[in-house]
This record gives sequence, C-alpha cells and structure tokens, in this order.
Amino acid sequence: MDAGLHRLAPHHLPAFITAPGESDTLMVVTAAILVAAVLGVGLLFLRLHTLPERMAHKSQKLQFEIVAVLGLLALFTHVHLFWVAGLILALIDIPDFSGLFGRMAHALERIAGRRARGAAAEGDEAQVPTASGHAANAEPPTKRMESTHA
Repeated sequence: MDAGLHRLAPHHLPAFITAPGESDTLMVVTAAILVAAVLGVGLLFLRLHTLPERMAHKSQKLQFEIVAVLGLLALFTHVHLFWVAGLILALIDIPDFSGLFGRMAHALERIAGRRARGAAAEGDEAQVPTASGHAANAEPPTKRMESTHA
C-alpha cells in the first residue's frame, strides 16, 4: 500500500494543521492566551471586590474593619448585598464620636473633682475619699459662681 497522500487530499495544508510528531503551535498560543485571560479577569474581579475596603482605608479604624468584614462576607457567601453595604459604608464619612466622648468624660471628671486617668503626677500620693466625699489630704472644692445669662 502506498503511504502517500490521497488523490483527493489538497497538496497544501493550512498552517494550523501540524505534521505528526511536531508541537501544535496554535494550541500552545491558545493555552497561553487562556491562562493570561483567566488571571487578568481574576485580578480585575479581586480589585473590584476590594474597592470598598480600599476606599475605607483612609477612614476610621472601626469603619474600615466593618467594611472589611462585609467584603469578606460577600466573598465567601456570594451575597452581593454585603458588598453593596460595604461600598455605601465606605462612601459615607461617619463622624468621630470617640474624641467627643473622651472630652465629655474628661470634663465630667473635672466637674466631679476626680483626676483624669493620665493626669497623676509623679510623687503625688493617692487621694482617698472620706465619708464626706472629699479627699482626706485635699481641701474641699469651692463653689464657683457661674455667670447667668439674661
């Protein structure tokens, strides 16, 4: 039997058909493009998914942590509402109440005649309140006259 080409076969084959025993160039190029496309789409998805977290990074620590938890919940549960909630929370600037509450607590401690937590100087002995509520080694606080408003 003759191992040559069939009489109806074309004499010139297209470039994407390889001879037996040679590497398939089209398959290698297609595999490389497929791997690059999958990695590119994955990176794009990851950048889009972390968008709320990157936006909230410049905000307060508590707000950043809540947005990060919402992002993780959205990633692992595939509930997109968590991602939308994290994005909205990242866009909203929540006021810092901790500084305000700290100043209020410090003012209340001054009004009550107590020392602030970090205000004790070295060498001061601890003031123990007596039954009257005043410290044993301190003079009782004097009443200040407040100005009345008309």
